[in-house]
Amino acid sequence: MPLALLALAIGAFGIGTTEFVIMGLLPEIAGDYGVSIPTAGLLVTGYALGVVIGAPLMTVLGTRTSRKTMLMLLMGLFVVGNLLSAFAPSFPVMLAGRIVTSLAHGAFFGIGAVVAADLVASDKKAGAIATMFTGLTIANIVGVPLGTFIGQAVGWRTTFVVVASLGVLGLLGIAKLVPAAPRPEGAHLRGELTAFRNPQVLLAMAMTVLGFGGVFAAITYIAPMMTHVAGYSEGAVTWLLVLFGIGMFLGNLLGGKYADRKLMPMLYTTLGGLAVTLGLFTLTAHNKILAAVTILLVGALGFATVPPLQKRVLDQAHGAPTLASAVNIGAFNLGNALSAWLGGIVISAGLGYTAPNWVGAALAAAALALAFWSAALERRAPAGAPAATVPTPAPVLH
Repeated sequence: MPLALLALAIGAFGIGTTEFVIMGLLPEIAGDYGVSIPTAGLLVTGYALGVVIGAPLMTVLGTRTSRKTMLMLLMGLFVVGNLLSAFAPSFPVMLAGRIVTSLAHGAFFGIGAVVAADLVASDKKAGAIATMFTGLTIANIVGVPLGTFIGQAVGWRTTFVVVASLGVLGLLGIAKLVPAAPRPEGAHLRGELTAFRNPQVLLAMAMTVLGFGGVFAAITYIAPMMTHVAGYSEGAVTWLLVLFGIGMFLGNLLGGKYADRKLMPMLYTTLGGLAVTLGLFTLTAHNKILAAVTILLVGALGFATVPPLQKRVLDQAHGAPTLASAVNIGAFNLGNALSAWLGGIVISAGLGYTAPNWVGAALAAAALALAFWSAALERRAPAGAPAATVPTPAPVLH
């Protein structure tokens, strides 16, 4: 694999760390600013919404520059946002710092996926995308627990300074290792927008929202589920999340490997397995060992869908993949927000802490149904033609 993928993975590691480490530091941040835990939770919500909005916004703003330059600018924005968070004198400024940071998230992964795919042969594209996302999965195994430890031992502001330094390292790596590719003549935003006229692109994004949303329906409420149902101590939840991160890491590698061989069969297997596993989680959550194994499987099956879904969008977007790729990253976060909301509804309805697992199973099953529908539409397309008639795309945006 090209060394440029290492630079992208470092950036992904920093982004993954800053996204999830906030959850372990909420009590310290809330105490410092004198706000309630629910109010401090706006730092999580604000970040997620910032990703959804920032993914297309930042990509559109970058249509007049090269992908390498845009990646460097996004890493710069990431550094600024984390430093603003680290030295924020008040909670509103801290929230602003989180939102600034989140604006870089979706566009970085969206543009980075296109760059990663362009660095390798056509039969290795999903593997290259998976290599970049490895940084995100490792962040959940190493970066988040370490960042939480630093924040609790030295102070949460130090954690964000360390994360900002990771952004600087990623920026330097991109500047040094990612090859420069000039923006071709004739590339423009209108050409990128044509991808959204292809129903297959929209179906792939819907699969992303529902499939990955299924994962977060359960994981969002993993702490009360494990402490009140499985009987784990509060301190054990951190290590259960590390186990989830290990599953993400393994699933990402497998998803990248097999999606390059049989993309749709890989989606059928992972989405179907995810639906079954989440359904069974309602039962296995009552046993410590079975619950831990299930958490590992949810992480593995859930993240095994990421490389094939991202590659599916790139393939179906044809010659204009950049904006579609970035919007699909936003779709992952939209799925997270949707599933967390639905999971909260069933808990509030008195159905118990395991009820979000059924929500997750239903979402994953719906994503599987869309995958079969997408494949059926593709088979019905005229021989030699794409699954949907779209205008001839503009040149690839670099």
